[in-house]
Amino acid sequence: MTVRLHHRIDGPPDAPVLFLGPSLGTSLAVWDAQLPALARRHRVVRFDLPGHGGSTAELLPDHGSTLVADLADLVLGLADHLGVRRFGYAGISLGGAIGAHLAVHHPERITALALVCSSARFGPPAGWLERAELVRAKGTGALAATAPGRWFTPTFADSPAAAALVEDLRGTARSGYAACCDALAAYDLRTELARITAPTLVIAGRRDPATPPAHARELADGIPDAGLLELADAAHLAPVEQPQAVLTALMGHFGTLADDQSRHRAGTAVRRQVLGDAHVDRAAARTTGFTAVFQDFITRYAWGEIWTRPGLDRRTRSCVTLTALAARGHQDELAMHVRAAVRNGLTADEIAEVLLQTAVYCGVPSANAAFATAQAVLADLAGPADPADSPTH
Repeated sequence: MTVRLHHRIDGPPDAPVLFLGPSLGTSLAVWDAQLPALARRHRVVRFDLPGHGGSTAELLPDHGSTLVADLADLVLGLADHLGVRRFGYAGISLGGAIGAHLAVHHPERITALALVCSSARFGPPAGWLERAELVRAKGTGALAATAPGRWFTPTFADSPAAAALVEDLRGTARSGYAACCDALAAYDLRTELARITAPTLVIAGRRDPATPPAHARELADGIPDAGLLELADAAHLAPVEQPQAVLTALMGHFGTLADDQSRHRAGTAVRRQVLGDAHVDRAAARTTGFTAVFQDFITRYAWGEIWTRPGLDRRTRSCVTLTALAARGHQDELAMHVRAAVRNGLTADEIAEVLLQTAVYCGVPSANAAFATAQAVLADLAGPADPADSPTH
């Protein structure tokens, strides 16, 4: 059996999916404060890094040092296992680096991105490699005393929430922690930030010693149209120290995602009802990374916003659509929508009336071609009878 990242799923099964990535040395519990609200409108998937929380260190690659790309592949493997093609992603520190890598190298998978207390480069590699060796030799307990000072402001470092996360650190497998240090040492996305096309929000803690605000500004400046939020009273684990501020920012950023995916679900349902399952399944099977954005667009916009409006019934919308397609000479689309018109209840005689109306107001040549296309489709739907000759002018 394939070993996968330990994960938990919360929220409605048909809601837009949002992955939440943890930071080095923590578990999926680092997102506990935001989970209830996010799970109302999203299908939230939280996961543990290899050797962290419930994830085994056996997930680590067996080819030399671990890279952020390897961790990103584990996240994609989990998404594929769950049947999730596109998803929003928010990650803290190393979790953010995973999301940024996905947005650069797998842009067709990421609908929106939030980078929390993260960086395009986490400092000189030597420091991370030294920490990796320390943990391999002495375990993560050797870091427990200094972790609160890196993660939290002094006034929060003694809180129960801080203590719980330090215990998560103590429970982290030394091999998993050290491998993630190796990944951070090798990570440098600075020259690739401009390739990120997903709507991106960058959140920083102004008192973060691990990834200071300058790191967040570099991300926001390098990623096209990225937003930036700096929290005054937060250090490295801002979602724990300033839970409401982070939640409000994430809800605002991913709210559009929820609306878009709601329209996508509604559009998919109407598209199947009007065009038929076979047609939609064929279109989905032909979708590539290049055409995925367009398929998402027409599903949300044409089918999810226009065909779902209550102002016209579907018979009327079919009449309007046939007229427009005939007038513009889009014969392939016209054939598809003749079939759709029949599914929406129009008879062959009614379709002929629509095309006659088109002849008067859009021109006889357009109507002539449309009659030929419609007759072929109707004959195919009717069965083996020979169709009459196409009309001419």
